[in-house]
Amino acid sequence: MNSAAISDFRIHLGELFRSALATVAPGVPIAEIILDRPKQAQHGDYACNIALQLAKPLKRKPRDIAAEVIAALPVSPYLAKTEIAGAGFINCFLKAEAHQTIVSRILQESQAFGHSVTGAAQKVVVEFVSANPTGPLHVGHGRQAALGDAISALLETQGYTVMREFYYNDAGVQIRNLALSVQARTRGFKPGDTEWPEGGYQGEYVQEIANDFLAGKSVVASDGAEVTANGNRDDEENIRSFAVAYLRREQDIDLEKFDVKFDIYYLESSLYADGRVESAVKGLIASGKTYEQDGALWLRTTDFGDDKDRVVRKSDQTYTYFVPDVAYHVTKWERGFSTAINVQGTDHHSTITRVRAGLQALEIGIPAGFPDYVLHSMVKVMRGGEEVKISKRAGSYVTLRDLVEWVGRDAVRFFLVSRRADSEFVFDIDLALAKSEENPVYYVQYAHARVCSVVTQWGGDTDALKTVPLTALTEERELSLMKRLAEYPDIVSLAAREFAPHQVAYYLRELAGEFHGYYNSTRFLVAEEPVKLARLALATATRQLLRNGLSLLGVGAPEKM
Repeated sequence: MNSAAISDFRIHLGELFRSALATVAPGVPIAEIILDRPKQAQHGDYACNIALQLAKPLKRKPRDIAAEVIAALPVSPYLAKTEIAGAGFINCFLKAEAHQTIVSRILQESQAFGHSVTGAAQKVVVEFVSANPTGPLHVGHGRQAALGDAISALLETQGYTVMREFYYNDAGVQIRNLALSVQARTRGFKPGDTEWPEGGYQGEYVQEIANDFLAGKSVVASDGAEVTANGNRDDEENIRSFAVAYLRREQDIDLEKFDVKFDIYYLESSLYADGRVESAVKGLIASGKTYEQDGALWLRTTDFGDDKDRVVRKSDQTYTYFVPDVAYHVTKWERGFSTAINVQGTDHHSTITRVRAGLQALEIGIPAGFPDYVLHSMVKVMRGGEEVKISKRAGSYVTLRDLVEWVGRDAVRFFLVSRRADSEFVFDIDLALAKSEENPVYYVQYAHARVCSVVTQWGGDTDALKTVPLTALTEERELSLMKRLAEYPDIVSLAAREFAPHQVAYYLRELAGEFHGYYNSTRFLVAEEPVKLARLALATATRQLLRNGLSLLGVGAPEKM
C-alpha cells in the first residue's frame, strides 16, 4: 500500500475495525467508528472506544471485547501495535512508514492538503464587520474582520461556496446624528458648544468630512455610487449622503489595508426602498403571531423561546430595530444560502432570539437555527502596561487603522483570532512588536523563515523532494513533527465546523514549536544524501503547512526575518 492508497488514516483504521466487528459482533449495528487523537503521545496515534459501545448490546466487559477486537483486526502495513487502556479503549500506534507518507502527501497536495468536499454544492453567507457608517472602524470591528474572513477561508477548505457580506446600517437615528454633526462642523461649531447636536459624533473625522463637504469634493462608496458635495450647509440630505459615502470609503480603505475583501455590500436603506420591511411586517401579521396593544404592534416571540414579547411597530408607526433584521435575513434565505453566519459583538446577544423568532413566525421554511451566530467579546488595547482608550481621529476609541499602523497587519490579524471569539482579549502592543517566542505570530513566521533559509542554503529543486525516500526519518523528533503534521486536516475540519479559527492559530504555534525544537537539534545539510533529502522533505512539508495555516488566518509567511 502506498501513500496514494490511503487518504486518511482514520478512514483506514475505521475499515480495519469494521472488518474486526464482522467477526466479533456480527449483526450488531454500529453507527460510527469513533477514532480520537489521544492528548498524550504514550497513548498512541488514535484511540477507539468501540469496545465500550459494544458492552451493553453484547452484555460483556469492554476490556474482554477489546481483546477480541484486537485479535480480529486485519493485518495492516501501517499499524504497528494496539493496546487496551483504561475501561476498554483501544489505542492504536502507527508505524514510522505511516507518518512518512504524510510528508509525501503534503508535498504532493501543497495548498490543497487538508481540504475536503464536505460542503460541496452548499452556499454559505458570512456576514461580518457590518459597521455603521458613522465613524472609523474600531478594534472590535477589526476582531470581527479577522474572525469573519478566517471563518470564510476555513469553510472554503471544506468545499463550501462562501460569500462574504457587509451589511450597512445606513438608516435610522445614528445616520441623522452623523449628518447633524457634520452640518454643525460646517457652521463652525464644535463639541461642547451650545449649538452642538445632542448625540452628535465628536471625533476629528467629523471635521475632515465637513471640510471636504465645503470644498465640494466627491467620494465613491463601496457599491460604486459617487456622491458629490454641493457645499450647501443647509442641505441636510446632501450632507447625509456625502458623510455616509465618505465613511464607507474610509472603512473600505481600512479593510483593504487589513486585506479583507467582501463579495456583497447590502444596504439597510434598500430594505425600506424595496418594500421588504413592509412585506415582512405584513407576513408577521398574516401568521397570526402579532397583536395590538397600547397603540403598538407586538410579536409573540415568547412562542419561540423569548423571555417576553417584542414590539414590531411602535405607537408612532416606526419599526423597532429587529424588524429590518428579520427582513434582511429573509433575503439571505431567498438568495439560496442554506447556512448564514453572523459575526457580531456580544452586545448583539439579545437580538438572536427575536430575529430567529421573527423568521420562524413568517412560516416560509426557514429552519429554527437560522442564522448561526459567532459572538465576540471586545478588545482591550494595552501599551507600556497601561490601557490605550482613545484615538485622536476617532475621539473615544482606538481605531483599527491605529492598531495596524502600530504593529502591522500580520500581528493584528493573528492576535485577533488567537483566542476563542467569546473570550475577553487584551491586545498587548509591546508583545506584538517583540521578536521573541512569546510573540506567537513572530514565533510561527520565524519557523517558516528558518525552513526557507535551509532550503536556500541547499540550493536544490524542492519539487524533487516530492519523491525522495523517507525511510531515514525515524528519530524521535522527526516522528513527533510528522505526527503534528498529520493533525492538520483534523484541525482545519474542526475549526471550520465550529467556526473557530483560534484552533488553527493554536495549532500553528504548536507546529512551530515542534519545528524549532527539531531545527535546534538537527543538522539538515549532512553528507549522507538520503538523510539530507529526507530531512529537507520534512522541513519543506512543515513550511507548506505553516504557509497554509497562516494563509487561512490572512497572515503572511515571510521568507526572511
